[in-house]
Amino acid sequence: MATETPLDRFKSVLAGTSRALAERQDVELAFTADAPTQAGRHLKVPMPARTLPAEQVAEARGFADSFSLRLKHHDTTLHQRGAPHEAVARAVFDAVETARVEAVGSKGYAGIAANLDRALAMRMKSDPIARARNADEVPLSSAVALMVRERLTGREAPASAAAGLAMVREDIEARAGADLDALAFAIDDQQAFARLVGKLLEDLDLVEGEVLPQEDDESGDDDEGSEDERPDEGDDNEDGGDQGEGQVEARGEQRESDTDDGEGSEQGEDSFDDVDGEPGDEGDDGMQPVRPNRPFSDLSPQFDYKPFTRKFDEEIAATDLCDAEELDRLRAYLDQQLVHLQGVVTKLANRLQRKLMAQQSRSWDFDQEEGILDAARLARIIVNPMLSLSYKRERDTEFKDTIVTILIDNSGSMRGRPISIAAISADILARTLERVGVKVEILGFTTRAWKGGQAREAWLAAGRPPQPGRLNDIRHIIYKQADEPWRRAKRALGLMMREGLLKENIDGEALLWAHGRLIARPEDRRILMVISDGAPVDDSTLSVNSGAYLERHLRQVIGWIESRSPVELVAIGIGHDVTRYYSRAVTIMDVEQLAGTMIEQLAGLFDDAV
Repeated sequence: MATETPLDRFKSVLAGTSRALAERQDVELAFTADAPTQAGRHLKVPMPARTLPAEQVAEARGFADSFSLRLKHHDTTLHQRGAPHEAVARAVFDAVETARVEAVGSKGYAGIAANLDRALAMRMKSDPIARARNADEVPLSSAVALMVRERLTGREAPASAAAGLAMVREDIEARAGADLDALAFAIDDQQAFARLVGKLLEDLDLVEGEVLPQEDDESGDDDEGSEDERPDEGDDNEDGGDQGEGQVEARGEQRESDTDDGEGSEQGEDSFDDVDGEPGDEGDDGMQPVRPNRPFSDLSPQFDYKPFTRKFDEEIAATDLCDAEELDRLRAYLDQQLVHLQGVVTKLANRLQRKLMAQQSRSWDFDQEEGILDAARLARIIVNPMLSLSYKRERDTEFKDTIVTILIDNSGSMRGRPISIAAISADILARTLERVGVKVEILGFTTRAWKGGQAREAWLAAGRPPQPGRLNDIRHIIYKQADEPWRRAKRALGLMMREGLLKENIDGEALLWAHGRLIARPEDRRILMVISDGAPVDDSTLSVNSGAYLERHLRQVIGWIESRSPVELVAIGIGHDVTRYYSRAVTIMDVEQLAGTMIEQLAGLFDDAV
């Protein structure tokens, strides 16, 4: 048998320590080269090099300790009940809860405290607070969490964050210093602590009149009970959501019932509710944290984009927009229109399938001491009988669990062959990738009305306030969910052929919505492919804001995803140059090229992963 390596021994010791800290024997720990993850009792921490460098070991220990302490000291249900709805407030709420959990768990344990300190110091080096040039660039969640940590543990902020924290410290102390002082008195009571954090958020003007967590006799006693009853659900959910200071960043707004498809209408843009949105309902598999040191919580403060109202926004399944009979008719029409194209696309898709299957193919380890006798090396024994027999072992090539989201522009300019080919290409890609175990989600975005809908009417009724922000009712459509088999979703794609569906396009909010759904997924690798034919356009919004209002927001969202998110973003422009927005993009002038281009782009992404 193979000798156990120092890395194996470290993993074994770390797993044992995690089980001891969490006081749960079912905790499982693994190393990952990607984002550290907690999915209930399943922990993935950064993998150190084989030589076990001290700083990498400290980082792994810090994540493992933090995840384990969350399992022991955090009640997800209670946290969700009291969490605010506004994105920045939610990020602060989550980050402060993480500070509480780590402070409680490390009290009296110098080794744990040191591990958490070193891991935090490493994270803060690439947190936006470390490179902030003025107070506006300091993520409030990071700053408040560091100040809460100081109050609860007496430990100063890491040196890399000190300058950024100094820019906002005086203002936070002036407005909420008393609230910060009070937190230490409720550190062991999550519910009381959450109520005090609610007061802190009010004094920081982050919430107004929101319902704070109520006294609940059962919640206090349930803290660990809820964890035990749903060991895989809550921790993951809140893990990503709570750890707002960079360890596992906030994505927590999902308690708005993501699986009910309601969150998109509430959370599409700067509010980052979108990005914070999906994880909760997905349970342990749903919440996947992002790269450490890439705090999602600094999104909202940097975005000056806003909707006038979200009251009339809509996230809806395609099957709910028309009856089954009409869907069948539209799907038949789609198939009829593209019979000649389907064969070409299928050939290209088969090439992609062969490529992916080749990556997943098995390989062999030769010259093993035990296993299957290696017949190819028997000749050596005949030539030299003194040589020992040679064996081989079959092993599976590691292939990252992957999900692909195809986000299709459903604007009026896509009408005709562009939308038809986009629909059939997405359809065949979904079928192809499903065969090789790659999940696919197909989404569309448009608006509910031309030139403003009920949002514009509300603005008019309010007396036309200046700079109102987005003035239309967005419609985000789910054609195929990731876990839905292709055969069930097939006819829903026919909806794109429906007359009157395609209206205007607000791309920035759509990207955040699709991105939020991806972040909620448990897969190791997440790819977002956008198919669009130009810049965002909404006459109602652009007529009362600056002419670049929607385009500027789109650029901000793309820049944020490409620089801070684990999601891989690729775009295909139809007839319009989208390379000026996306760093990984291609523009096609002939819509007939779309199917081949989609497959080539995906094939290139998978090639990069090999």
